[in-house]
Amino acid sequence: MTQTKFLLDEEEIPKAWYNIQADLPTPLDPPIKPNGEPIKPEDLAPIFPMELIKQEVSTERWIPIPEEVRDIYRLWRPTPLYRATRLEKLLKTPAKIYYKWEGVSPPGSHKPNTAVAQAYYNKKEGVERITTETGAGQWGSALAFGTLLFDLKCMIYMVKVSYEQKPYRRILMESWGAKCIPSPSERTKFGKAMLKKDPKCPGSLGIAISEAIEDAATHEDTKYSLGSVLNYVLLHQTVNGLECKKQFELAGDYPDVMFGCVGGGSNFAGACYPFVGDKLKGKKPDLRVVACEPKACPTLTKGPYMYDHGDTAKMTPLLMMYTLGHEFVPPPIHAGGLRYHGDAPSMCKLVKEGVMEAVAYHQNEVFKAALTFAKAEGFIIAPETAHCVKATIDEALRCKKTGEEKVIFFANSGHGHFDLGAYDAYLHGKLIDYEYSPKLVKEALAKVPKVKPKIK
Repeated sequence: MTQTKFLLDEEEIPKAWYNIQADLPTPLDPPIKPNGEPIKPEDLAPIFPMELIKQEVSTERWIPIPEEVRDIYRLWRPTPLYRATRLEKLLKTPAKIYYKWEGVSPPGSHKPNTAVAQAYYNKKEGVERITTETGAGQWGSALAFGTLLFDLKCMIYMVKVSYEQKPYRRILMESWGAKCIPSPSERTKFGKAMLKKDPKCPGSLGIAISEAIEDAATHEDTKYSLGSVLNYVLLHQTVNGLECKKQFELAGDYPDVMFGCVGGGSNFAGACYPFVGDKLKGKKPDLRVVACEPKACPTLTKGPYMYDHGDTAKMTPLLMMYTLGHEFVPPPIHAGGLRYHGDAPSMCKLVKEGVMEAVAYHQNEVFKAALTFAKAEGFIIAPETAHCVKATIDEALRCKKTGEEKVIFFANSGHGHFDLGAYDAYLHGKLIDYEYSPKLVKEALAKVPKVKPKIK
């Protein structure tokens, strides 16, 4: 009988995170101020703990995982690697399909891999309260979980459309002691300004980030925590991909193509970067690594590569990335975690240089793929993850036509138990396939500052 699940012992949880910056062919473009001056570590100190700032700029290949963090990881890590033999049979494909299942964590996604680490570093530096944003609620619930473990207060600004679509995520956050409010809100100056401009604004991750940063910057006991995009967040997520490499060794396989859903990029990078490192070092030069995003917010597939702010209020530094413009508000799709106007700079650089690829899908086709997966493998997955399941099924069917016995992997980032309203809408034909608005993107991009870094 074919083995379908590959497990590791607790002692095999990685002892260090993998930093892809050590293996990039050329350094990342630096984050800059609107005047082009490079951002210095002290500029970030008001909102981030210094240890995380050090990790953000580090080019060391391995960053040790504190034992206190590894001890908490043991609650759910190592996570299983599955071979989806029932899906292979259903599709009648000669390809092998594997997925890493992060839905076993207490919050039900990959997000605690960095939430726990960030809560630890904040607590260590004497922080008492953390603010953050969240889209679909996976990040917010993960940080609520992390701050609970380190006795920190937590304030979460949840994108309004997701706040209304996914009440159970809010309940989960509140059950772990966090406070969660819809964004834009009346709590911050920026939130009030957005509501005055558009009282029915559905919100966006860019707006929620601005509110969370404003909150942190105006309270001395508070720091800000980000669930994606920045280098240190992607770094923490590599605990997933490092486990995955060991599990592929147990399976006697290695991926030919890897898929992951992308909003900011942390899940995709965490699962794939340890393998991308092999590609960069020439160990697997023909490895395909494909980011999967929504057509309603197609940053990698439609956005220009340029410097832009990570938030709507322009409180963050300018980052070199694919962007639709920091003022772009995506349509209210159910994959709330993918409604972000930009992407992680390291991931964007790798796409720009052809190391990785990107594809985009409508939400009806990804929900169809998610139900195909559920009927074969049983798991009801998050709408975000459904994007890379769609890509996986397409690739498996392509292999069926060509007869190729490829090894396909996708990052199964979380369960969809709090997304059943979205499944209900799909099952009853009520999902809308939003097309992004080129006009709105053009308007948003016109407001992106045209700036180049000043090299000293």
